[in-house]
Amino acid sequence: MRDYDIIVIGGGHAGIEAASAAARQGFDTLMITQSLDAIGRLSCNPAIGGLAKGNLVREIDALGGVMGHLIDDTFIQFRILNKRRGPAVQAPRAQADKFSYSRLAKETLEKTPHLSLFMDTVTNLLIENGKCIGVVTERGWNISAKAVVLTTGTFMNGRIFIGEYDAPCGRLGEMAAIGLGDNLRRLGFTVGRMKTGTPARVRKSSLDFDELEIQDGDEEIIPFSFENEEIIRAQLPCYVTWTNDETHKIIRDNIHRSPLYGGKIVGKGPRYCPSIEDKVVRFPERERHQIFVEPEGNGTEEMYLNGLSSSLPEEVQHKFIRTLPGLRHCEIMRPAYAVEYDYLDPTGLYPSLESKLLENLFVAGQTNGTSGYEEAAAQGLMAGINAALKLRGEEPLVLKRTEAYIGVLIDDLVTKGTKEPYRMFTSRAEYRLSLRHDNADLRLTRLAYEKHSASLERLERLNDKIQKMDMLKSVIKSYKERGKNGLDLLKEPEVDMAYLESRVDKIKDFSLSVKREVELDIKYAGYLKRQETEASKFDRSEKILIPEDINYDAIDGLSSESREKFKLIKPTNVGQAMRISGVRVSDVALLMMYIKTRSQNGFTT
Repeated sequence: MRDYDIIVIGGGHAGIEAASAAARQGFDTLMITQSLDAIGRLSCNPAIGGLAKGNLVREIDALGGVMGHLIDDTFIQFRILNKRRGPAVQAPRAQADKFSYSRLAKETLEKTPHLSLFMDTVTNLLIENGKCIGVVTERGWNISAKAVVLTTGTFMNGRIFIGEYDAPCGRLGEMAAIGLGDNLRRLGFTVGRMKTGTPARVRKSSLDFDELEIQDGDEEIIPFSFENEEIIRAQLPCYVTWTNDETHKIIRDNIHRSPLYGGKIVGKGPRYCPSIEDKVVRFPERERHQIFVEPEGNGTEEMYLNGLSSSLPEEVQHKFIRTLPGLRHCEIMRPAYAVEYDYLDPTGLYPSLESKLLENLFVAGQTNGTSGYEEAAAQGLMAGINAALKLRGEEPLVLKRTEAYIGVLIDDLVTKGTKEPYRMFTSRAEYRLSLRHDNADLRLTRLAYEKHSASLERLERLNDKIQKMDMLKSVIKSYKERGKNGLDLLKEPEVDMAYLESRVDKIKDFSLSVKREVELDIKYAGYLKRQETEASKFDRSEKILIPEDINYDAIDGLSSESREKFKLIKPTNVGQAMRISGVRVSDVALLMMYIKTRSQNGFTT
C-alpha cells in the first residue's frame, strides 16, 4: 500500500467533505471506509437542510464543499421553512432521494482528482514523536500519511438496540468499527458514549392516504449551491399524521422494555430530537405528537416516519405505529432502533479541529458529539481544509462567530464541549441576521478562494453577482415616486421588489437571486448596520491572541477553576477564553493584563 498526504477515516458526510476538500488542494488523499456502498448514506431522515442546518449547507457550498450540489441533484421535495417569519430564521430544506444521493456522493468522490477510496476498517493510529503519521487497518495494512482526519460517525464501538435485542452495529445490518475507540482511550483521549436513533420505515402501498394531511413542496425552488441558478423538477408530496391516547398507552405499558429506560443504554441522547418514548414520558400533558410521513425516494416503497424514533421491541412498534391515522394497516419494512457509539470530547481540539493531544490528527462529525448530516459535513470540510493548509505550512482557516454558522458550531464545540448530541439552531448564532442562508457566498467564497478551497470560477461568479447587485441598486435608485427614490421606497414594509418590478422594466433583467439579495440588504440595512457594530466589538476580543507557551500558573489571582479550564481548553484568544463555561469575568481581566504586561516586557503575543 502506497503512502498518502492525507488519510480520511470514514465515508459519511464529514468524510466526504474532508476527503474532497483535501484533494481539491492537490494533496494525495485516501478515504478508508468500511463499505464503499454506504458512502454518503442518509441513515436517518433522508433530508438535507432545515432551520439553521440549511444555512450550514449553503456555507459549505460557499466554501467549495459538495453537499449543496449533491442535494440539488437528488432532491424530491423542496421547502423554505419559517416563511412567515423574518429572513434571519428562514432556511431551505429538501427531501432527498436516499439512494440517488448516496450513489452520487460515491460517484463524485471517484471522479475527484488526487482522491482514492479503499474499503477496510481502521483499528489504530500510527504515532511517532507525538505526531499521527498514519493508520493501521483490520486487514493488517500500515498506511502512512502526513495528516489524518477522523470521521467515524456512529460506528466507533457502535451498538444497536431494539427492545431486548442488541448487536455490535453502527447502523442496522452494518458492522461496528471495533478497536479504534479502545486504542484512543489508551492513548489518553477522553472518550464518551452517545446515543441516537431512527424511526421505522413503512410500505407506501399499505398506507391510507385519505387519512393523512398532504404537505407539498414550494413552487419556487432555491438551489442550495450558488453554482446553480435555477432548478425545475417535479416534486413528491410528504404527509402529516398524529399520535393519540391509544399510541401513548401502548408505549407507557411497555416502557420497561425500552433499553433507554431499562439501563442498557448509558449514552446521552439528543434532547431536541427525542424518541417517542421520551416524548410520552417527558410530556405527559401532550395529547398528541406530530409525525411526518416522508418518501425515501422515487424508486422505493419505503416511507420514513419523522418524529417516531424508538428502541422498543418490534412487536410493540407494530402495535403503536398502527394506532396512527393512515397507518392502521401499514406494513413495517424496517424497525426503529437506537444506536450507542463512542465520541471524543471536542474540547480536546483546537479551533482548526486538530487534536491538542496528537499533532496532525484532525477530528470531525459525530465523533465530536454532534448530531446531523449538516453539522458533520461542516466540520469535515473545515478539518479537510485545515489538514491541507497545515501541510502547506499556512495558518488554519478558523471562521468567527460573526462570519458563519460554521464558526458558531466549531467554537461551541471546542470551547464549551457537549454532553449530549449537539444540534445547530438559529438561536445559537448571535449575529444571525448577518448570517442568512442567501448571503453565504458574499461572506465566505472570497475567503475560501484565498485558502485554496473555492475555485477561480466560484470567485468570478461571486464578483459577477456583486457587480449585478450594484447595477440593480443603481436602477432602483433612479426610480422616483412620492419624492423618494426606489431604495428608500423599498425600505417601507408595504413595498417589495415585485412592486418596483411592475414599475421599472429593467429590474426584470436581473436573476431572482440578485433581486432577493438586494431586497433583503436594503430592507434590513439599519438592523445590519447595528449588528455590524456589535460584531466589530466582539471581534476586538478575538484579536487579542494568547501566547501558545503561556504559563497559567504564573498569573497571580486566577481562580483555581478558571486556571484549570484555561489549561484544558487552551483558548487561542481572549474572546474564546471569555466563552468558556464557568470562567469569571475577573479572571479574563487578569489574563488580559498578564498578556499586556508580557508584551510590554518584550515577549511576543
